[in-house]
Amino acid sequence: MSDDQLAFGWAEPDDTSSATDLLPRARTLAERLRSLAERGVYIGTSSWKYPGWLGQIYNPVRYATRGKLSQKRFNDSCLAEYTRVFPTVCGDFAFYQFPTPAFWRRTFEQVPDGFRFSLKVPEDITVEHFPDLPRYGRRAGSDNRSFLDAALVADRLLAPLEPYRDRLGVLIFQFGTFHEGPLTDADRFAERLGQFLDRLPTDRFEFAVEVRNRAFLDRPSKYLDALRAHRVAHCLNSWTRMPSIGEQLELPDIATADHVAARFLLRPGRSYKQAVSAFSPYEQVKDTYAEGRDAMRRLLEIFLPQGQKVYVFVNNRLEGNAIETIESVVGDSTE
Repeated sequence: MSDDQLAFGWAEPDDTSSATDLLPRARTLAERLRSLAERGVYIGTSSWKYPGWLGQIYNPVRYATRGKLSQKRFNDSCLAEYTRVFPTVCGDFAFYQFPTPAFWRRTFEQVPDGFRFSLKVPEDITVEHFPDLPRYGRRAGSDNRSFLDAALVADRLLAPLEPYRDRLGVLIFQFGTFHEGPLTDADRFAERLGQFLDRLPTDRFEFAVEVRNRAFLDRPSKYLDALRAHRVAHCLNSWTRMPSIGEQLELPDIATADHVAARFLLRPGRSYKQAVSAFSPYEQVKDTYAEGRDAMRRLLEIFLPQGQKVYVFVNNRLEGNAIETIESVVGDSTE
């Protein structure tokens, strides 16, 4: 067996129709999510290339070669099947580099009208100092000269995405935890952030900001004020050291834009590495996070009646399988 194939023992279909049909489970989920999307609520996942979802939302016969899964075929083409089930996705991959125009062209060829492709903005914009880690190469441990560089965002990200703006969702600036330096101060961070947002076309793109310093949400919050002044959303996020999304929803001024963004990433208190170790390959829920599910339902209860556009992204590392997490919430949310 070659390196790009994994043995699963799946028989190839007798006719091509079985390879193009949605699985019954995927069809049911697609109908529920479509109903919500028609009301402005877009629910999807963080990334999409998970073999653990084969047989759940992905039809295995679409990617089989002589009874085996072609990993390359799956990686190259599963987005098209994903978009038949979900109305949005968060492209986490963009956090690590500026994708090329050719990459965006290939990607959006798989994205139909009505789908909203959301993504994280590259960390070249949101990391103040590069961590001393091997993946940063010569930049490891150094200051980032591109930190909060609006011109770079416009040139390397927004300009290549302009042709696909009708299929874009929310663009998320994810800031890691500031452990030291001036930007640990919420007011100083809000000032720098406001200056940066001043130079972005917030009237043409939907932006959100995700922070990992819980003190930035302390009231009165100049961070939230800066977002509201620029019609940029605070990205509600479930993360190791952040207040739960349920707690964030209790803040009366948490909605800072006409659109809402939420990422259900980790159960608070659990680290990323712990979640990967406990949950991969993400085939099933292994640790139900009832408070997180309740917060997702509450989010829909709050914003559906208000008619605001809502983006919700669920990560496998929240409970072990994002598909099952979403199914548990949307089953009774389309009434």
